[in-house]
Parts: sequence; structure tokens; C-alpha cells
Amino acid sequence: MKETSIVTRRNREPPATVCSMVPYKFIMRVRVLFFGMLKEVVGRASEDADFPQGTDLRALFESYAARYPRLRELASSIVVAHNQQFAQLSASVAEGDEVAFLPPVSGGAEDNAELHPDGHYFALTRHAIDTRAVIARLLTGAEGAVVTFEGTARNHTKGRATRCLDYECYESMALKMMLQIGLEIAAKYEVGRIALVHRLGRLLIGETSVAIVVTAPRRGPAFEAAREAIDRLKRLVPIWKKEHFVDGEVWVEGEWDSNVPVAG
Repeated sequence: MKETSIVTRRNREPPATVCSMVPYKFIMRVRVLFFGMLKEVVGRASEDADFPQGTDLRALFESYAARYPRLRELASSIVVAHNQQFAQLSASVAEGDEVAFLPPVSGGAEDNAELHPDGHYFALTRHAIDTRAVIARLLTGAEGAVVTFEGTARNHTKGRATRCLDYECYESMALKMMLQIGLEIAAKYEVGRIALVHRLGRLLIGETSVAIVVTAPRRGPAFEAAREAIDRLKRLVPIWKKEHFVDGEVWVEGEWDSNVPVAG
């Protein structure tokens, strides 16, 4: 049975990463994902690649940086996620793992939403965000304040007229991070419920890209919680924005939180 397994691996399509000097029984296959501008650097959104057993994230990144020098130039702002969690480059990789290269955040599918038992709400959507509907999800009658923040697509950036925006993200990891941020903020402030909703796909000028809603007995904690929520979302959640202008397009380079480990 062991020999059959090895033969099966040899009959598969050639691995994206060549390990010609390593016997196949010591090879592991890893799913590698690229987002935002990095997807354009390597020319693909994902691939299944073979690496020697015992490879860590640093060696994996270096193997791609050797093939795509632009990755090395961007290393100080690239974050590596391992199985949908931020990871140090010293972390080891195992058979079947998922590794993602994430550029700085700039924060056709069904909506991806997470409802929490305490009534909080976290969602990614490809439809227009209905803030009133989000508020209605949170209200219990006990709140004395509802604070709402909406980020909208503006018609210019640094003097250039913007035609539209495209948002993409590492959806499964993004939702986990939104849930984590929301629950930590709800525990920190005297608030009732909190919602974080982000739009994906193509946005026209004036449309809402992100909505933060916080309910609370008093307005002070609600304002503070909403401010921290949008600030953390913009620096921690793997969402990227491309701006389309009359004379071109560009991925917006944001900035990771200082506590997130980078590739170089």
C-alpha cells in the first residue's frame, strides 16, 4: 500500500516547486495562496506545491522569492498566514497545510456571515450593505445609543479621479479575524452588541465598503468601541483594495499592525 501511494504521487501533474533531489516519500504537498498585488507578481492566485518534509515558512517563502525577486523586495510588508492564522516564519509546514502570502491590507459568491450567540454579527458580502438592516439585527430595546460608522468609496485619490473600486480578501481568515476583533472589543467596553460588515467585489463611487455598528447603554463606550473596531479592521483583516482610474489602476498599499510578523 505504501508503494502504491508513492506511485500515485509520481503520476500526478509535476509539482509547482521542484524537489528533484528528494525522494517522494519525503515530499509533502502544500496549498499556497497569493492575494492582492502578489497575485499579479506570481501570475496566479493559488497553486499546489511540493516541498521537503520539515520545511518551515521561511524556506517556503525563500523558494518563491528566488523565483520572483519582486517578492523579496516586498518582504518587509508581506505577512505569511499558516492555516488561516498569522504565523512566524519559523513555523514548520506539514502535508496538506494551507499557506497564504498577504500584502499590506487596505482594507460571485453568497454572503459569508458569522452570527454569535451573544447577538453580535460579522459578515462579508457582495451585495450593497443595508446599515438599517444590520442595526435591526442588533437591537434589543435595552440600548440607549447606537453608533454607526460607514466607509464609502470616494471619487478621488491624491488628485486622481477614481472610477470604481474592487475589494478582495482571504475570506475564511478575514471572517475569523473580524469575529476575534469584535468579541475582544465587546469584552473591553461597556457595550451591548457589535457588528462588522465588509463589502467585496466591485464598488461604485458613493457605495458603502464597510460598516461598523455598536449598541450600548451610553454613547461614550459606543463611540470608543466603533473607533477601535474600524482601526483594527483596517490593520488586521486580510482585505485588499484596487482603485481604478481613468488612466490606470493600482492596488492600494496599506499597513499591517505592528504586532503582525512579516516575511522580511
